[in-house]
Amino acid sequence: MKAIIIDDEPDARAALRMAVERYCPEIKIVASCENPVDGLEQIKKHKPDLLFLDVDMPGMSGFDVLNQLTESDMNVIFVTAHDKYAIKAIRFSALDYLLKPVDAEELQRAVKRAAEKQNRSENNIKVKSFLDNVRSQQERLGKLSVPTMEGLLFMDIHEIVYCKADDNYTEIILNSKEKIVVSKTLKDVEEMLEGYSFFRIHQSYLINLKFMQRYVKGDGGYVVMKDGTSLDVARRKKEEFLTAISKI
Repeated sequence: MKAIIIDDEPDARAALRMAVERYCPEIKIVASCENPVDGLEQIKKHKPDLLFLDVDMPGMSGFDVLNQLTESDMNVIFVTAHDKYAIKAIRFSALDYLLKPVDAEELQRAVKRAAEKQNRSENNIKVKSFLDNVRSQQERLGKLSVPTMEGLLFMDIHEIVYCKADDNYTEIILNSKEKIVVSKTLKDVEEMLEGYSFFRIHQSYLINLKFMQRYVKGDGGYVVMKDGTSLDVARRKKEEFLTAISKI
């Protein structure tokens, strides 16, 4: 697999290159770039299978680099030191990331996953989903982009009534009564909806407080949503939930 590194930090680039050459012999680094503009040129020249991309760079971020590409059909492994939201969006869109300083075993696992995911069409969909979600968060557009087998599915966050866990899947119920099943855990969905009016009332339920009609007291109690659905509130969540609804 041909790979390119784009990172503005010389020490980080050198350390990653050394780690790849030592622990991932199946990877050939064809270019290592400090400047994202040079990186874009190298991507067009070499058409790599894998891109190690720093998130936080001056002038042009890793997100900007991907936005500059008309087709982002290579595997992308983000390399970041901290960006909390980026990590959530990366995970939600089924992309991969490494935290700095890069751990050898994590690197090997990420490269192995990349080697198993050589479907360029799927890679393109995942990257587009990721960029849509980052843009929606940055511009507060209130949209959620989910990669599916058929392409991308866009949802208006403000139309989500509640979400229900179903093993490694999540059922998302919209105000239109449409039910959408996504291949994400409820925890993944909860993280992506952080900052909006959602509250995890139970291990199985994440509700949009704007669609809550009433709360009925009890051991934990339960809520009745505007669509008539009754959902239990976990006893351990009750106090935090009552605090949250007192601020509505």
